[in-house]
Amino acid sequence: MIVAEVVRSGFVESVHHGIVAVHGGSGEGVGDVTSPFFPRSSNKPLQTVGLLTAGLVPREEADLALISASHDGEPFHVERVRAILTAAGLGPEALRCPADLPLSEAAKRDRLRAGGGPERILMNCSGKHAGFLATCVVNGWPLESYLEAGHPLQKTLADTVSRLSGEPIAALGIDGCGAPIFAISPLGLARAFLRLVEAEPGTPERRVADAMRAHPELVAGPGSEDTVLMNAMPGLIVKRGADGVSAAAMPGAGAVALKISDGATRARVPVLLAALRRLGLEVPAITEPVLGGGRPVGEVRAVF
Repeated sequence: MIVAEVVRSGFVESVHHGIVAVHGGSGEGVGDVTSPFFPRSSNKPLQTVGLLTAGLVPREEADLALISASHDGEPFHVERVRAILTAAGLGPEALRCPADLPLSEAAKRDRLRAGGGPERILMNCSGKHAGFLATCVVNGWPLESYLEAGHPLQKTLADTVSRLSGEPIAALGIDGCGAPIFAISPLGLARAFLRLVEAEPGTPERRVADAMRAHPELVAGPGSEDTVLMNAMPGLIVKRGADGVSAAAMPGAGAVALKISDGATRARVPVLLAALRRLGLEVPAITEPVLGGGRPVGEVRAVF
Protein backbone atom coordinates (compact mmCIF):
# COMPACT_ATOMS: atom_id res chain seq x y z
CA MET A 1 0.00 0.00 0.00
CA ILE A 2 1.06 3.61 -0.51
CA VAL A 3 2.36 4.97 2.81
CA ALA A 4 4.10 8.18 1.70
CA GLU A 5 4.08 10.64 -1.16
CA VAL A 6 6.69 13.11 -2.35
CA VAL A 7 5.20 16.55 -2.98
CA ARG A 8 7.12 19.09 -5.04
CA SER A 9 5.65 22.57 -5.48
CA GLY A 10 2.20 21.24 -4.56
CA PHE A 11 2.40 18.37 -7.08
CA VAL A 12 2.76 14.70 -6.10
CA GLU A 13 5.71 13.45 -8.15
CA SER A 14 6.48 10.12 -6.41
CA VAL A 15 4.98 7.66 -3.95
CA HIS A 16 6.42 5.02 -1.64
CA HIS A 17 4.72 1.74 -0.78
CA GLY A 18 5.29 0.05 2.55
CA ILE A 19 4.17 -2.00 5.51
CA VAL A 20 3.47 -0.59 8.97
CA ALA A 21 2.76 -2.74 12.03
CA VAL A 22 1.07 -1.07 15.00
CA HIS A 23 1.11 -3.10 18.21
CA GLY A 24 -1.11 -1.32 20.70
CA GLY A 25 -2.97 1.96 20.39
CA SER A 26 -5.46 1.77 17.53
CA GLY A 27 -3.92 -1.53 16.47
CA GLU A 28 -4.40 -0.50 12.86
CA GLY A 29 -1.49 -1.33 10.61
CA VAL A 30 -0.94 -1.06 6.89
CA GLY A 31 -0.12 -3.95 4.56
CA ASP A 32 0.81 -7.53 5.36
CA VAL A 33 2.30 -7.16 8.83
CA THR A 34 2.58 -10.92 9.46
CA SER A 35 4.83 -11.91 6.54
CA PRO A 36 8.57 -12.12 7.30
CA PHE A 37 11.14 -9.52 6.33
CA PHE A 38 14.71 -8.71 7.30
CA PRO A 39 14.70 -6.08 10.09
CA ARG A 40 18.29 -5.15 9.27
CA SER A 41 19.82 -2.98 12.02
CA SER A 42 16.49 -2.62 13.82
CA ASN A 43 17.39 -6.14 14.96
CA LYS A 44 20.35 -4.91 17.02
CA PRO A 45 18.66 -4.19 20.37
CA LEU A 46 17.23 -7.72 20.32
CA GLN A 47 20.70 -9.12 19.66
CA THR A 48 22.11 -7.13 22.57
CA VAL A 49 19.54 -8.79 24.83
CA GLY A 50 20.91 -12.10 23.56
CA LEU A 51 24.47 -11.06 24.42
CA LEU A 52 23.47 -10.26 28.00
CA THR A 53 21.61 -13.55 28.23
CA ALA A 54 24.79 -15.29 27.07
CA GLY A 55 26.84 -13.70 29.84
CA LEU A 56 28.15 -10.40 28.47
CA VAL A 57 29.28 -8.14 31.31
CA PRO A 58 29.54 -4.59 29.94
CA ARG A 59 32.10 -2.19 31.38
CA GLU A 60 29.21 0.20 31.98
CA GLU A 61 25.55 0.27 30.94
CA ALA A 62 26.24 2.92 28.26
CA ASP A 63 28.13 0.27 26.29
CA LEU A 64 24.82 -1.52 25.70
CA ALA A 65 23.56 1.51 23.77
CA LEU A 66 26.60 1.45 21.48
CA ILE A 67 26.41 -2.32 20.99
CA SER A 68 22.80 -1.76 19.86
CA ALA A 69 23.80 1.11 17.57
CA SER A 70 24.27 2.04 13.98
CA HIS A 71 26.70 4.70 15.12
CA ASP A 72 27.84 7.67 13.07
CA GLY A 73 31.56 7.06 13.56
CA GLU A 74 32.16 10.16 15.66
CA PRO A 75 35.37 10.02 17.73
CA PHE A 76 33.42 9.31 20.94
CA HIS A 77 31.74 6.33 19.23
CA VAL A 78 35.02 4.92 17.98
CA GLU A 79 36.82 5.29 21.29
CA ARG A 80 34.03 3.45 23.11
CA VAL A 81 34.21 0.58 20.61
CA ARG A 82 37.95 0.44 21.18
CA ALA A 83 37.41 0.40 24.97
CA ILE A 84 34.95 -2.52 24.72
CA LEU A 85 37.51 -4.48 22.72
CA THR A 86 40.37 -3.58 25.06
CA ALA A 87 38.38 -4.70 28.10
CA ALA A 88 37.96 -8.07 26.38
CA GLY A 89 41.69 -8.29 25.71
CA LEU A 90 41.25 -7.66 21.98
CA GLY A 91 42.17 -5.08 19.39
CA PRO A 92 40.34 -3.71 16.33
CA GLU A 93 41.97 -6.39 14.18
CA ALA A 94 39.60 -8.95 15.74
CA LEU A 95 36.59 -7.25 14.12
CA ARG A 96 35.15 -9.02 11.09
CA CYS A 97 32.86 -6.25 9.86
CA PRO A 98 34.00 -4.58 6.59
CA ALA A 99 36.20 -1.49 6.64
CA ASP A 100 34.27 1.72 6.11
CA LEU A 101 34.29 5.47 6.63
CA PRO A 102 32.11 7.18 9.27
CA LEU A 103 28.43 7.78 8.50
CA SER A 104 28.80 11.29 9.90
CA GLU A 105 29.70 13.62 7.05
CA ALA A 106 31.75 15.83 9.37
CA ALA A 107 33.66 12.86 10.80
CA LYS A 108 34.19 11.51 7.30
CA ARG A 109 35.62 14.82 6.07
CA ASP A 110 37.92 15.06 9.09
CA ARG A 111 39.11 11.52 8.47
CA LEU A 112 39.89 12.12 4.80
CA ARG A 113 41.53 15.50 5.42
CA ALA A 114 43.85 13.83 7.92
CA GLY A 115 44.85 11.32 5.25
CA GLY A 116 42.95 8.44 6.80
CA GLY A 117 40.84 5.85 5.05
CA PRO A 118 38.27 3.17 5.81
CA GLU A 119 38.76 1.00 8.90
CA ARG A 120 36.66 -1.73 10.46
CA ILE A 121 36.33 0.14 13.73
CA LEU A 122 34.74 3.09 11.87
CA MET A 123 31.99 0.94 10.37
CA ASN A 124 28.57 1.73 11.86
CA CYS A 125 28.13 -1.84 13.13
CA SER A 126 31.49 -2.05 14.90
CA GLY A 127 29.88 -1.64 18.33
CA LYS A 128 27.70 -4.69 17.73
CA HIS A 129 30.70 -6.69 16.54
CA ALA A 130 32.70 -5.62 19.59
CA GLY A 131 29.83 -6.88 21.76
CA PHE A 132 29.82 -10.15 19.81
CA LEU A 133 33.52 -10.63 20.43
CA ALA A 134 33.35 -9.69 24.12
CA THR A 135 30.59 -12.28 24.62
CA CYS A 136 32.67 -14.92 22.87
CA VAL A 137 35.60 -14.19 25.20
CA VAL A 138 33.38 -14.58 28.28
CA ASN A 139 32.19 -17.99 27.06
CA GLY A 140 35.45 -19.24 25.58
CA TRP A 141 33.85 -19.45 22.13
CA PRO A 142 35.95 -19.27 18.93
CA LEU A 143 36.67 -15.73 17.79
CA GLU A 144 37.59 -16.22 14.15
CA SER A 145 34.26 -17.81 13.26
CA TYR A 146 31.90 -15.64 15.32
CA LEU A 147 29.91 -14.60 12.21
CA GLU A 148 29.12 -18.14 11.08
CA ALA A 149 25.48 -19.15 11.45
CA GLY A 150 26.43 -22.36 13.27
CA HIS A 151 28.54 -20.55 15.88
CA PRO A 152 27.20 -20.83 19.47
CA LEU A 153 26.89 -17.03 19.58
CA GLN A 154 24.69 -16.84 16.51
CA LYS A 155 22.53 -19.73 17.67
CA THR A 156 21.96 -17.90 20.94
CA LEU A 157 21.03 -14.69 19.12
CA ALA A 158 18.60 -16.51 16.83
CA ASP A 159 16.91 -18.08 19.84
CA THR A 160 16.64 -14.67 21.51
CA VAL A 161 15.12 -12.97 18.46
CA SER A 162 12.60 -15.80 18.13
CA ARG A 163 11.68 -15.60 21.81
CA LEU A 164 11.24 -11.84 21.88
CA SER A 165 9.28 -11.68 18.62
CA GLY A 166 7.08 -14.62 19.59
CA GLU A 167 7.60 -16.39 16.28
CA PRO A 168 10.11 -18.73 14.61
CA ILE A 169 12.90 -17.39 12.44
CA ALA A 170 11.52 -17.56 8.89
CA ALA A 171 14.78 -17.14 6.98
CA LEU A 172 18.47 -16.52 7.54
CA GLY A 173 20.48 -13.97 5.56
CA ILE A 174 23.75 -12.07 5.73
CA ASP A 175 23.50 -8.42 6.75
CA GLY A 176 25.63 -5.64 5.29
CA CYS A 177 28.13 -5.98 8.13
CA GLY A 178 28.57 -9.70 7.47
CA ALA A 179 26.58 -10.92 10.48
CA PRO A 180 23.61 -13.28 10.19
CA ILE A 181 20.24 -11.51 9.98
CA PHE A 182 17.03 -13.22 11.05
CA ALA A 183 13.73 -12.76 9.21
CA ILE A 184 10.65 -12.13 11.36
CA SER A 185 7.43 -10.25 10.68
CA PRO A 186 6.96 -6.50 11.22
CA LEU A 187 4.40 -7.36 13.89
CA GLY A 188 6.93 -9.66 15.57
CA LEU A 189 9.52 -6.88 15.55
CA ALA A 190 7.06 -4.43 17.11
CA ARG A 191 6.10 -7.04 19.70
CA ALA A 192 9.77 -7.55 20.60
CA PHE A 193 10.42 -3.82 21.00
CA LEU A 194 7.44 -3.48 23.34
CA ARG A 195 8.80 -6.34 25.44
CA LEU A 196 12.06 -4.44 25.87
CA VAL A 197 10.49 -1.24 27.18
CA GLU A 198 7.90 -2.98 29.38
CA ALA A 199 10.23 -5.58 30.92
CA GLU A 200 10.97 -5.62 34.63
CA PRO A 201 13.89 -3.39 35.74
CA GLY A 202 17.19 -5.23 35.81
CA THR A 203 16.26 -7.80 33.17
CA PRO A 204 18.38 -7.98 30.01
CA GLU A 205 15.47 -6.55 27.99
CA ARG A 206 14.99 -3.57 30.25
CA ARG A 207 18.72 -2.91 30.60
CA VAL A 208 19.03 -2.54 26.82
CA ALA A 209 15.99 -0.26 26.61
CA ASP A 210 17.20 1.85 29.54
CA ALA A 211 20.70 2.20 28.08
CA MET A 212 19.32 3.35 24.72
CA ARG A 213 17.06 5.92 26.39
CA ALA A 214 19.81 7.19 28.68
CA HIS A 215 22.39 7.48 25.88
CA PRO A 216 20.58 8.21 22.58
CA GLU A 217 23.69 9.88 21.17
CA LEU A 218 25.41 6.47 21.25
CA VAL A 219 22.59 4.73 19.36
CA ALA A 220 23.17 6.87 16.25
CA GLY A 221 24.75 10.29 16.65
CA PRO A 222 23.95 13.97 17.12
CA GLY A 223 21.30 15.01 14.58
CA SER A 224 20.48 11.44 13.54
CA GLU A 225 16.80 10.46 13.50
CA ASP A 226 16.97 7.91 16.31
CA THR A 227 18.85 10.27 18.62
CA VAL A 228 16.59 13.24 17.86
CA LEU A 229 13.39 11.27 18.45
CA MET A 230 14.56 9.70 21.72
CA ASN A 231 15.65 13.09 23.02
CA ALA A 232 12.32 14.63 22.01
CA MET A 233 10.13 11.81 23.37
CA PRO A 234 11.32 10.61 26.81
CA GLY A 235 10.65 6.92 27.32
CA LEU A 236 10.77 6.06 23.62
CA ILE A 237 13.28 3.69 22.05
CA VAL A 238 13.87 3.88 18.29
CA LYS A 239 16.20 1.91 16.05
CA ARG A 240 16.52 2.49 12.33
CA GLY A 241 17.56 -0.18 9.88
CA ALA A 242 18.86 -0.18 6.33
CA ASP A 243 16.51 -0.38 3.34
CA GLY A 244 13.74 1.68 4.87
CA VAL A 245 13.23 -0.13 8.18
CA SER A 246 12.51 1.35 11.59
CA ALA A 247 11.03 0.20 14.89
CA ALA A 248 10.02 2.07 18.04
CA ALA A 249 8.26 1.47 21.33
CA MET A 250 6.87 3.51 24.22
CA PRO A 251 5.90 1.85 27.52
CA GLY A 252 2.20 2.05 28.21
CA ALA A 253 1.41 3.03 24.61
CA GLY A 254 2.66 0.33 22.25
CA ALA A 255 5.16 -0.26 19.48
CA VAL A 256 5.47 0.13 15.72
CA ALA A 257 7.66 -1.39 13.01
CA LEU A 258 7.80 -0.37 9.38
CA LYS A 259 9.37 -1.26 6.08
CA ILE A 260 9.43 1.08 3.08
CA SER A 261 9.11 -1.36 0.20
CA ASP A 262 11.66 0.25 -2.13
CA GLY A 263 14.14 0.77 0.71
CA ALA A 264 13.95 4.56 0.55
CA THR A 265 15.22 6.27 3.68
CA ARG A 266 13.50 9.58 2.89
CA ALA A 267 10.06 8.11 3.69
CA ARG A 268 11.13 6.44 6.91
CA VAL A 269 10.74 9.31 9.41
CA PRO A 270 7.40 10.71 8.12
CA VAL A 271 5.88 7.22 8.18
CA LEU A 272 7.34 6.47 11.62
CA LEU A 273 5.89 9.67 13.06
CA ALA A 274 2.48 8.88 11.58
CA ALA A 275 2.63 5.38 13.10
CA LEU A 276 3.54 6.79 16.52
CA ARG A 277 0.54 9.10 16.31
CA ARG A 278 -1.63 5.98 15.94
CA LEU A 279 -0.39 5.00 19.40
CA GLY A 280 -1.83 8.28 20.68
CA LEU A 281 1.59 9.88 21.13
CA GLU A 282 2.50 13.51 20.53
CA VAL A 283 5.39 13.61 18.08
CA PRO A 284 7.87 16.38 17.25
CA ALA A 285 7.34 18.51 14.16
CA ILE A 286 10.06 16.92 12.03
CA THR A 287 9.74 17.21 8.26
CA GLU A 288 11.58 15.61 5.34
CA PRO A 289 11.97 18.52 2.91
CA VAL A 290 12.02 18.34 -0.87
CA LEU A 291 14.52 20.87 -2.22
CA GLY A 292 14.45 23.02 -5.30
CA GLY A 293 17.26 25.47 -5.98
CA GLY A 294 18.67 24.70 -2.55
CA ARG A 295 15.51 25.66 -0.65
CA PRO A 296 12.45 23.69 0.52
CA VAL A 297 9.71 23.50 -2.09
CA GLY A 298 7.80 20.53 -0.71
CA GLU A 299 8.06 17.53 1.57
CA VAL A 300 7.79 13.79 1.91
CA ARG A 301 4.58 13.13 3.85
CA ALA A 302 2.85 10.08 5.22
CA VAL A 303 -0.54 9.33 3.66
CA PHE A 304 -1.77 6.20 5.43
